[in-house]
Amino acid sequence: MEWTELMGHFGALLSSITFIPQVAKTWKTKSAGDISINMLLIVITSTVVWLVYAFSLNLLPVIIANSIIFVLSGLLIYFKLTFKSQNTEN
Repeated sequence: MEWTELMGHFGALLSSITFIPQVAKTWKTKSAGDISINMLLIVITSTVVWLVYAFSLNLLPVIIANSIIFVLSGLLIYFKLTFKSQNTEN
């Protein structure tokens, strides 16, 4: 594996884990009030665009990173909608 491919995989790893602390905190606190739904929708949209690009060029690191980011962002949107509903009932 060439160093450029290693850098691609390393960058994909770093990009992929950026949302893990927020997902964990949101899950733990059951609170997503401070998370911007607009930001999450932009992230979801950008990951779809990146995935279309990556699949068309068969760029595995970009596919892996954006697939993980898509799932984590989807979880945050789910938490935002679910926890908001639960918090307004109390």
